Amino acid sequence: MQKIYRPDREGPRRSEFEKNKKKILMSQSICGICGKPVDKSLKFPNPMSAAIDHIIPVDKGGDPSNIGNLQLTHLYCNRQKSDKIMADTTTTSATKVFNNRDLPLSIDWTKYRSDVETGE
Repeated sequence: MQKIYRPDREGPRRSEFEKNKKKILMSQSICGICGKPVDKSLKFPNPMSAAIDHIIPVDKGGDPSNIGNLQLTHLYCNRQKSDKIMADTTTTSATKVFNNRDLPLSIDWTKYRSDVETGE
């Protein structure tokens, strides 16, 4: 059986991937796939433990170590996504749902209305 080379796991890009992985683990807390909180105290092989997902899979041309192509996920969600590219389902004709890459999660921005919108 031939070993598959992974640029994010071996070679010169590994250190950049590991550095960006630490940044994501420190700065993100919501799964980029399911949108639920990730409990970072859970450890592998727990399916709800933290994992790093390549938004565009490496074998589909995604950068293996660029922080813009990485997101926090649950291990389970990451394995379900596998090497698929997720369709953008965050927009509908009525509203747009924001994820953790768009806005800070200090309030529920989907219910936010500014004073200008409400006329107050």
